[in-house]
Amino acid sequence: MADSNGGSIIADILAAEGTTKVFGIPDGTYLAMLNALVARNIEVVTPRHETTAMHMAAAYARLRGDLGVAIASNGPGVANALPGIAVENAEGNRVLVITSSRRVGITYPDRGGTYQYFDQVAAIDPISKWSASVPSVDRLPDLLRTALRWCYRGRPGVVHLDVPESIINGKAKPASVVPPQRTRRTSAMTPDPDLVDRAASMLANATLPAIHAGGGVIHARAHDELTRVAEMLHAPVTTSWSGRGAMSESSPLVWPITAIEPTNEVRNVADVMLVLGSRVGETDWWGKSPNWRNPAEQKVIQVDIDDASLALNKPTDLALLGDVGLFLQELAKRLEASGITVPAARRTEVQRLIEVRAKDAAKRDKPLRDMDAPMVTAHVPKVCQEVFAEDAIVIADGGNTAVWTNFHHQIRVPNTMLGTPHFGMLGAGVGQALGAAEAFPDRQVYCIIGDGAFGMHPQEIETAVRNGNRIVFLVVSDRQWGMVKMTQSVAKAPVKMMIRKSLEPGATVNSDLGEIGYDQLARSMGAHGERVSSPHDLRPAIDRSIDSGICAVIHVDVDPVKHMWAPGLLQFKKMHQEPGG
Repeated sequence: MADSNGGSIIADILAAEGTTKVFGIPDGTYLAMLNALVARNIEVVTPRHETTAMHMAAAYARLRGDLGVAIASNGPGVANALPGIAVENAEGNRVLVITSSRRVGITYPDRGGTYQYFDQVAAIDPISKWSASVPSVDRLPDLLRTALRWCYRGRPGVVHLDVPESIINGKAKPASVVPPQRTRRTSAMTPDPDLVDRAASMLANATLPAIHAGGGVIHARAHDELTRVAEMLHAPVTTSWSGRGAMSESSPLVWPITAIEPTNEVRNVADVMLVLGSRVGETDWWGKSPNWRNPAEQKVIQVDIDDASLALNKPTDLALLGDVGLFLQELAKRLEASGITVPAARRTEVQRLIEVRAKDAAKRDKPLRDMDAPMVTAHVPKVCQEVFAEDAIVIADGGNTAVWTNFHHQIRVPNTMLGTPHFGMLGAGVGQALGAAEAFPDRQVYCIIGDGAFGMHPQEIETAVRNGNRIVFLVVSDRQWGMVKMTQSVAKAPVKMMIRKSLEPGATVNSDLGEIGYDQLARSMGAHGERVSSPHDLRPAIDRSIDSGICAVIHVDVDPVKHMWAPGLLQFKKMHQEPGG
């Protein structure tokens, strides 16, 4: 191209990668890059805050299976981006962050008193997969391609490249445009065929095999392959928090993590566990008994793209390094070739486990009988699921609000639910919803979010309006930090809480919030606004919001006491304690 500067080099390499959108706020320190991106038909999508840009890029990447690209400008822009970088790296989403820094010669190290400067590489390095600075324009193509190699190496996460403004905006010789397959591995990693044979034999000879699916299944887009293997083996499938959506939960073979006790029973009766794309972390009870079967009585097969994740937290009898989708494809071929049949005893046991799960679900649905106003929070995800399309993308954000949403939403189409299960980051859902709308403009997107979480980034409603994102935000308003208030109240007066369900006003420390009319706030930014408190009024408000054809915010007043008593709180607390086995 005619322009020749560092920014055009970055744009050329991103274009070769197939990048079509970049998320971030414009700034003069990377003006040449912005101009070059636009010239190459790469859209720059702009939110109101850099952390939001990180969440947008990550949601875009997770939903599409692409690379998410975000930008942030030197000093305050990068400082604003840090929370999003930390979260999305922990969540394991594939994001490339390109930041600007001050000109060469006054940074790395600081000359002393440099404006809008801190050691961005050192700050980002421990919260990312890889972080580096470009020392000269000659190194820019090489280091950007190195960053891209890191993006596709091992477990997905955030990769950071810092480029001085004098390099981005300064003159440079055009870099040769090389297709990605000539600079990095672009094909999925195939697992060892001999180990696949051993895995097939172990599963075929099991009395009751079960599968534990993590987020790696979603990143591998292995939903169909997982379903096929589970059905061939008639094996129960449990999921991690980040693995929810690996397989449709309408299948009788799926035990979502919200079915906590029934899931524990599955893992205790299975004699062979196939762990796919999961590190078996804290909310998986570290794979320990009594929540999993004693290791002496249960064989474990683990498949992961990241060598460091194999046998990380749970002893493994057979570890396979490779893409879980390719593994499942090869496993299915071997099982089919062996003429595998499902023993009658296994079908009987799985049916018993299904009935246990159904009884547990019936108990959890009891709050839906409560039709009082202000409503119990369970109605929000339940009614949303009845109104929105099955392939609508739902985002759950907040403390108790996210818990209520997870427990009362069934993922019927794989990879249609977003959250921050590894980090529990309040406010991230706003950016995730924006990213989802950019990933799939023709699909419905809605975000169920607590008022505390929504209050962290409400300005992004203007972003949705400006960019034409037709998101429906349902702000669950209990006017308190619900989960915090519950914790404080139980710690202070456990007996009184069990009897009265709440303490007198002022008994907790700074856990109450003031009134904000979120519907009015939305209208002030050009969005559609609604306010409801009765479950009878919720569906019509959602219908009107969808029909508005623009971004909408529904202020949902919920009973603050009932909201505190979210489902699974006792088990959730136990998850964060060390199991005994």
